[in-house]
Amino acid sequence: MPSAPSRSHYSAPAKFLHWLMALMLFGLLGLGFYMQGLSLSPQKLQLYSWHKWAGVTVFLLAVVRLAWRAGHTPPALPAHMNTLERLGARLGHFALYVLMFAIPLSGWLMSSAKGIQTVWFGVLPLPDLLEKNKEIGNALQTLHAVLNLTLIAVLLAHVAGALKHHWFDKDDVLTRMLPRRA
Repeated sequence: MPSAPSRSHYSAPAKFLHWLMALMLFGLLGLGFYMQGLSLSPQKLQLYSWHKWAGVTVFLLAVVRLAWRAGHTPPALPAHMNTLERLGARLGHFALYVLMFAIPLSGWLMSSAKGIQTVWFGVLPLPDLLEKNKEIGNALQTLHAVLNLTLIAVLLAHVAGALKHHWFDKDDVLTRMLPRRA
């Protein structure tokens, strides 16, 4: 049974996972856009390897984060939020979780279809999920790009919502996810 919320703040592990994932997702997005413009070189191949390592790590952290969330109820939404805001918050969080799984999975599937095995940290080879198929690989590349653009839109809405709560509603929605100061 999920535990009761601890006052109005998220737990320390939830905050840590939130900010670690935020840093990793922004880094992966930046690296992904940067890599696309590079010509084929050993540097580009190394960057793709790092991108895939981080993507697998994000996937695994998303599993940990979802497991933590399942056992730890987050703080309640502020009472002043209307039904539409509550629905938006829930759908936004749901979309973030779906994307944290779907984006790395689409990248892994894409690599498999393109015949490029994913090797986590250059040590642990992950099984190919699909047979090599150029058309499917190209379709998955497009899907991966669309999912990342969707992530950017959802992240912008997420940040805008947190800032709206902080600056206009003057509630604790933003501060309850920030690290506490001693």
